[in-house]
Amino acid sequence: MPKTPPPEPVEERIQDIDLSTEMQGSFLEYAYSVIYSRALPDARDGLKPVQRRILYQMAEMGLRPDRGHVKSARVVGEVMGKLHPHGDTAIYDALVRLAQEWALRVPLVDGHGNFGSLDDGPAAARYTEARLAAAALALTENLDEDVVDFIPNYDGQFQQPAVLPAAFPNLLVNGASGIAVGMATNMAPHNLIEVVAAATHLLENPDATTEELMEFVPGPDFPAGGVIMGLDGVKDAYANGRGALKVRGKVSIEPLGPRRTGIVVSELPYMVGPERLIEKIRDAVQSKKLQGISDVTDLTDRNHGLRVAIGIKTGFDPNAVLEQLYRLTPLEDSFSINNVALVDGQPRTLGLKELLSVYVAHRLEVITRRSRYRLARREERLHLVEGLLIAILDIDEVIQVIRSSDDSEQARSRLRSVFDLSELQAEYILELRLRRLTKFSRIELEAERDALQAEIAALRELLASPALLRAAVAAELDAAADAYGTPRRTLLMNAAPPKPRATKGAVDLQIADAPTVLVLSTTGRAVRVDLSEGQELTVPARRSKHDAILTTLATTVRAELGALTSAGRVVRFSPVDLPSVPSTSVQLAAGTPLKDYLGITARGERILGVVQFDSDTPIALGTAQGTVKRIIPSALPVRPEIEVIAMKSGDAVVGAAEAPDDAELVFVTTDAQLLHFSASMVRPQGAPAGGMAGIKLGTGAAVLFFGVVEADAEAVVATVSGTEGILPGTEPGRAKVTAFAEYPAKGRATGGVRAHAFLKGEDRLTVAWVGPNPAQAVDPTGAVRKLPEPGARRDASGQPIDGVIGSIGRTLA
Repeated sequence: MPKTPPPEPVEERIQDIDLSTEMQGSFLEYAYSVIYSRALPDARDGLKPVQRRILYQMAEMGLRPDRGHVKSARVVGEVMGKLHPHGDTAIYDALVRLAQEWALRVPLVDGHGNFGSLDDGPAAARYTEARLAAAALALTENLDEDVVDFIPNYDGQFQQPAVLPAAFPNLLVNGASGIAVGMATNMAPHNLIEVVAAATHLLENPDATTEELMEFVPGPDFPAGGVIMGLDGVKDAYANGRGALKVRGKVSIEPLGPRRTGIVVSELPYMVGPERLIEKIRDAVQSKKLQGISDVTDLTDRNHGLRVAIGIKTGFDPNAVLEQLYRLTPLEDSFSINNVALVDGQPRTLGLKELLSVYVAHRLEVITRRSRYRLARREERLHLVEGLLIAILDIDEVIQVIRSSDDSEQARSRLRSVFDLSELQAEYILELRLRRLTKFSRIELEAERDALQAEIAALRELLASPALLRAAVAAELDAAADAYGTPRRTLLMNAAPPKPRATKGAVDLQIADAPTVLVLSTTGRAVRVDLSEGQELTVPARRSKHDAILTTLATTVRAELGALTSAGRVVRFSPVDLPSVPSTSVQLAAGTPLKDYLGITARGERILGVVQFDSDTPIALGTAQGTVKRIIPSALPVRPEIEVIAMKSGDAVVGAAEAPDDAELVFVTTDAQLLHFSASMVRPQGAPAGGMAGIKLGTGAAVLFFGVVEADAEAVVATVSGTEGILPGTEPGRAKVTAFAEYPAKGRATGGVRAHAFLKGEDRLTVAWVGPNPAQAVDPTGAVRKLPEPGARRDASGQPIDGVIGSIGRTLA
């Protein structure tokens, strides 16, 4: 067997390359590719290449807002196969971001399915569906009218736009973020209406300053809302392209339940999710950096939006706890603005005016190219229409020329010479169908010719006038703002947040046990008025809602008090979590319903007074069936709820107040009988006792009012008459105010004396009150009503009043 000849030696091709030079060149190529083709947005349309390719390909696929959704995987496949030479994960991530309403101020993709949340990722592309949002049409419109340049795709088989027309300033509206090689961008979203107003102003005033533009764009507008604290960082970013700002969540201090106050978070800083906030709060509580928080509950849902309830322990100041939340959790977050974008293929750091200037120049070019394209198309059409009109005017000769020609080339040549037509006109006439050669077609062609001539004149005028071009751009910007703009969501605070004080050790967040006055209105609203030593309450200059006072109690912030209810029980509570109002102007409308604060849900049960448990002054109670009782608060057992009177079925307490022995106890009944006698006639009893007879009631009558008049007090009696058959609160009735001294005292368990004379149609009292002068009346909603001046006889019938009176109390005067 013959031997195989050895292979011929292969000539080695080894080239010596300097490693540092090769690394430098390769790195620069890689850096340029990342900067230009992946990470940074174009300043004109505000899109990265992958985002631009997604929107363009979806538009090519016909995925308009008025058509059905398609699988996201199909969109990803089309983009990857035709335009974007990278992995499907990168494309899908970009598609998801375009659809997330918490990431973009104006979402560009309408997603259907699980596109994730601030705390969770989206479902896989095979499970979700997508189509273009309405705003995306404004970015991709007129692409078929030569408004932008097209470039080859990665393998030269398809064409793609180098930039989108962008009918609104997408870069400023939706912001951008990206990390390139040696640089990064982080741009805040803004309000579309404000940005369009600034761009329009720049179109009209090219020399406008950044300060003038900030009158239209005062600051970023994040999709999730929030509060921007201080505008210094915003001014820096708009002037130089770089700046930092503080963003806080939107919070409110609200009652979360009986005797529970909490902080409710309804908006969070940009890209901060509720789960991240809750996790940070729990970490801070467990590490004992944060005190005063009892629980955190995420109540977020689709109907009510974001809502995180942070419970505050009793005795802790919610505002102090809130400051610690700002310091230790993402409830306050920093946002660093770095406006880096591509301008003419080069990365640049841009301020507000530069960003708007680049966009405005782009739109002017788009409108110019579109107008030139439309002018050319209309001129071409006019040329053909004019040729048709020439042929129709002498159609018989045209037909004869064509019939006598040997072929189409001869017919075309003879038509051009006989009728002085161009080659395009002659070709068009040869391809014309005979049904177009009617009288009606001639009228249509003449109308089309006139319309084309008008459009051509308008387009030529537009292209010849820079002012008209700018006006056209401004008009289209305004149309985009009207179509896609929404009100501002982020609140701007001119003042920066105060710096936290330097402290050693743990911060005391508890409310100090300082002197305070509890004020309770006749409508059931309670407030806490914290006073310094020697300070007194100040009467409001103007009356507002709920200013009729049922009782006031001087106590301390952390004291244990009891609310005495119409059910004959005392509910223990502390005023520490009640709303605090300034002593300079006590407004009861700012208070909270004490019934809700205590968690009393029984229908018809009312708060009648407040008990101080360490007091030895007796409390007097009167019931609807005429029973009276005195109890000593310091003798009551220590329990959350205490039954203080044993009542018969159907009975209820109608009034309660402190009653020393020298005070007068007063009953007023529905049949207008008033009885008062000394409190010393009623000996104090223990909690289980049922009291003793207080007033003798007439047939069908009940006690309407029970109260206490202090010795030597200048008290008045206010009564309002009405009719039993009329629905309460629908008829004003008649009212009178009489000096309490006009009513003689009677013995306990007697019938009393007449307090009001009924006129025809009246048969009962609807409201009665006895207390210090002046009396203050309010309607059922708490609005102030005017009472007659005091001085009426005790058995008078009263005067007509201008509105329904729901309750009467005293004032703070």
